[in-house]
Amino acid sequence: MDKQTLAPARSPRDHKEPPKTVRAVVQALKVLRELDQAGGSMGATALARKAGLNTSTTFNILRTLDAEGMVNFDPSTKTYAPALGLLALVRSLVGRQESELLRRELMQIATREQCLMALWQIVDDRVVLIDRALANTPVRLDMQVTQRMPKYLGAIGRVIAAKSDVGPEELRRWFMAMRWNKAPTFEEYLAQVEEARQKGYGIDDETLYAGIAVVASVITDAEGWPLYGISAISLVGTPQHRRLNQIGEKLAAIAASISGG
Repeated sequence: MDKQTLAPARSPRDHKEPPKTVRAVVQALKVLRELDQAGGSMGATALARKAGLNTSTTFNILRTLDAEGMVNFDPSTKTYAPALGLLALVRSLVGRQESELLRRELMQIATREQCLMALWQIVDDRVVLIDRALANTPVRLDMQVTQRMPKYLGAIGRVIAAKSDVGPEELRRWFMAMRWNKAPTFEEYLAQVEEARQKGYGIDDETLYAGIAVVASVITDAEGWPLYGISAISLVGTPQHRRLNQIGEKLAAIAASISGG
């Protein structure tokens, strides 16, 4: 009997087809790429030639992108240019990625230093807690963190004051209205603000909460204005308490790497 050679059975993955694309989306991306590479404004006909598309198709794409705020049409020159809608979209995507990377970094510090990390947003005259990270270990430090507080209060407040355009008299008015566990004198507070300006991070050692030490830094925009704050919270008398300056240096480095400008 003749032996038959059997071909090995093929997995469905061996017949993998290329992903299907949406033609209109591909064409729109071609137009946007050519507009970006042009470095300025272009007319529909020139863009169509560059993108290898039909002129009427390119015109319809541009009209749609204009309606969606992705390009701007100049009626005087009959040309198109990238619009702020594209910038807003990119910033949104980058912002989410930076937020996730920041959270991972905070989680690593929380685990390594056995402390509680907090992320704050500066809103008008207050700082608002928007996230926190706990040490990922069997024994974790967990405590209730105030949800909001005056922007010049605590460790983060000293850094915000250092980064803000606020004069001594205005700062004194804020200081007199703030509630502390063990209030420093105003002169001590000013000296701590100046120290925060020099180091890039501020420390609150039991002046805000009894038995709690906090070190913080701030993330700024391109003009150097405070936007977000990151703080490490630990119990007084622990190894973390004795490492506040080293932790502060790490927070300042993280904040500087994310800050604008």
